[in-house]
Amino acid sequence: MKQFMDKDFLLTTETSKKLYHEYASVMPVLDYHCHINPQEIYEDRAFENITQVWLGADHYKWRQMRSNGVEEKYITGDASDREKFQKWAETLEMAIGNPLYHWSHLELQRFFGYEGWLNGDTAEEVWNLCNEKLQNGMTARKMIEMSNVTLVCTTDDPADSLEWHQKIAADDSFKVQVLPAWRPEKAMNITKPDYTDYLDKLSRMSKVEIVDFKSLIEALKNRMEFFHENGCTISDHSLDYVMYAPASEEQVEEIFRKRLAGGEITPVEKKQFETAFMIALGREYHKKNWVMQLHFAVKRDNNKSIFASCGPDAGIDCISNFTPADQMADFLNALAKTNQLPKTILYSLNPADNATIGTIMGCFQGSEAIGKIQQGSAWWFNDHKEGMIEQMKSLASLGLLGNFIGMLTDSRSFLSYTRHEYFRRIACELIGGWVENGEYPADFKALEKMIKGISYNNAVRYFKFDL
Repeated sequence: MKQFMDKDFLLTTETSKKLYHEYASVMPVLDYHCHINPQEIYEDRAFENITQVWLGADHYKWRQMRSNGVEEKYITGDASDREKFQKWAETLEMAIGNPLYHWSHLELQRFFGYEGWLNGDTAEEVWNLCNEKLQNGMTARKMIEMSNVTLVCTTDDPADSLEWHQKIAADDSFKVQVLPAWRPEKAMNITKPDYTDYLDKLSRMSKVEIVDFKSLIEALKNRMEFFHENGCTISDHSLDYVMYAPASEEQVEEIFRKRLAGGEITPVEKKQFETAFMIALGREYHKKNWVMQLHFAVKRDNNKSIFASCGPDAGIDCISNFTPADQMADFLNALAKTNQLPKTILYSLNPADNATIGTIMGCFQGSEAIGKIQQGSAWWFNDHKEGMIEQMKSLASLGLLGNFIGMLTDSRSFLSYTRHEYFRRIACELIGGWVENGEYPADFKALEKMIKGISYNNAVRYFKFDL
């Protein structure tokens, strides 16, 4: 019997152990997509206890606590932090096979030096150990530095002032780059009740009066230039699916005028507007050599009673199986046919889309960048052991796994950088197994380049970060 989560955790062959310990583990962390609050980095937030770090905004954990029959007051309600931690510890005990079990214990090992396991009986011991370290200098910045992170990209609205990014950049005492990433979701959500209120805010920030679709795009281009000046090279879009419903300029303008006048937008009009919006911004991304990230196949906020009390990102989302491949291909082609397709990363929440993404990617690769079109790492409900393996196997079967840009946290927690370790161990086990099985030679010069690339170097090259 192997020791619980020892130094060779998830590594079963001599080759996989060599790949991980000699190549992957020594590489820094580049977290190119997360939801960390940059203000907390600048202010170097100190946490009173482990609940504030672990449970404050982690819908992954909230979801499993509900699955364990925990009352909502111990999840998002007014129970004490100690009570919430106890309920999480009791839930974790049941989470065999769930990535949260591995992530939680990697975090306990790497940040707090705890080699045991968390359950209802050990909760008091772990609570005291973690809190002592948190209250004695383990701040937000310290956690980032402990994880050997070189760069973090947050997720930011076009109307954001980027005040905190600018303050971090001017602070010579902190060596980690914290860059904004462009998330124009609110500018595209034409059917939201507060849409015109958002346009007013965007107008003020851009100093462009938004009176039609053309001026909307001009306002966004103005803000995009501001983001670019502050180091942004990445955009991110959360979509139901990658749509393609083309319409004439006149039709799009009419849809936008209708919304400004308070009219009701039909589902067809919504998709026509979104298509025009995405194509217009895609062209700007290409012009600026930005990367376009597309996250899709999500059905959000399904439990309306929880949504009413907790709002979005409360652990009530699920996979959507409506992801029409023909529309995704047509959207990419609409940009490619005018040579305006930017570097693009495709993330589907539906693992059934792995092969679809793999074949669409191959249609749009080019000499402008190595791996110009990427399949994003196994995302959200898929970033567990089996999900990562299946994503990488599909990518290897249909594309070039050696050019993969690897892992990201997609997290709101300063402890989540161990997800990069988790991913690297799984990747090394997979690739090491192919070598052991005679499917790839024991060419360790090539393997070192590949493992270090997937762990870190490919992302640095792809995003053209100055590191």
